[in-house]
Amino acid sequence: MRGTLKSAPLSVFAERNKLKKEREEDEQMTRRRWIAEHWDEATATIVAAQAEHLARVLRARPGMEADVVAGGRVFHAEVAAVALNGEQSEVRFNLIAEVEAEPALPVVLALSIYKFDCMEWAIEKATELGVAEVAPMIARRTDKYLALAAEKRVERWRRIAHEAAQQARRTDVPIIHAPVPLAERVRTASSVHRIVLAEQERTITLRSLIEEAVKAAGEDMPVLEIAIGPEGGWAPDEESLFDANGWRAASLGPRILRAETAAIAALSVIASYLE
Repeated sequence: MRGTLKSAPLSVFAERNKLKKEREEDEQMTRRRWIAEHWDEATATIVAAQAEHLARVLRARPGMEADVVAGGRVFHAEVAAVALNGEQSEVRFNLIAEVEAEPALPVVLALSIYKFDCMEWAIEKATELGVAEVAPMIARRTDKYLALAAEKRVERWRRIAHEAAQQARRTDVPIIHAPVPLAERVRTASSVHRIVLAEQERTITLRSLIEEAVKAAGEDMPVLEIAIGPEGGWAPDEESLFDANGWRAASLGPRILRAETAAIAALSVIASYLE
């Protein structure tokens, strides 16, 4: 007579589920790089909302391992202590060993202000692609309401960049500048290669100007600043202003792109040459 199958005790399933959940939490911890607010030679500390997320959502606990960015350097680290106390919450790591990391793209994205949801998406994706700085500009065709409200959005943009930098396992967070009038940004003295994407340009491509910049830099990495227009494009007097201040006009191709699409397409082209 064959033996009958017996169900495993509920405690066995509970233990399996617990182990599975812990593995998933460990994977979430190691998938991204956590950017520390405070650090010294041996430890790094994450505070406030980041610490609460680590402790409550990912259930960070002593002994868990993760990559932590401290002072622009990446370290393999281990959780040493967790303290939950609202804005005073913190997760402290012991730094174990430095990890080799890629630098940011040497690109400043001069981004005309447009619809905030699209702009936030562009900042997030630009951060993931490695942009070094984002400089919001108030252009002639920037909506007046958006221009007035932009200053209050800067901290939100910085939080978005911070989160995206961690998700993309970057060693740094891009600088998000406060918004300024376009003319102020365009006239600022600079030694970098400055390129303005323009619908009217038909012969000079972004690719050709990047090749030119790479050759001129020799063994060094060229630094680029790319200006992206608002919805509706540049006004004629803005095009003249770019030209008068030494910016080179370039095209991304024959198609008309939305501003956020143009920003990501431009960074992708640059990354293919510089990385």
